[in-house]
Parts: sequence; structure tokens; C-alpha cells
Amino acid sequence: MKPVSRVFAWLDRVPLHWIVLLALGLGLAPFTPEPHLVEKVRMLMQGKLTRLLDIWDLLMHGAPLLLLLLKVARSIRLRNHRP
Repeated sequence: MKPVSRVFAWLDRVPLHWIVLLALGLGLAPFTPEPHLVEKVRMLMQGKLTRLLDIWDLLMHGAPLLLLLLKVARSIRLRNHRP
């Protein structure tokens, strides 16, 4: 089995509600004064995302959201291609 196939097989087994909870929890943490993900995306758009710690924060807080998008896209694709 190819590595990409293994990742998709793992993603297919993980329940959607766990990924949603992870995406909301890490995507919005810390809740005050402003979620890191919002702050880091704004810094990226302004060209101020230069420190390694800020880039790491963007990756860590954005990864669950990316997983959620992959899970939803994969679910839609599998649903549309079933006989």
C-alpha cells in the first residue's frame, strides 16, 4: 500500500466529529484575546509572518483544519463515486 493510500485509509477510519472537535479546539485556541490561527493568517497576509515560532503556530493551529477539509472532500468524492 502506498503511503498516501495509508493516510487516506487512516483518515477514512477517523470519525468526522473528532476531526471537527480538533479543528475547533486547536483552530480557535487560545480563545482570548484572538485565536492564533486568525492572528497568524493576518500576519501572513500582511507579510509579517517571519519568525519560526509564528510559522510553527500557523502550521500547528491550521493542520486540523486542513485534515477536516481533506476528510470532507474525501467523503464527498467517495459518496459520488459509489455504484
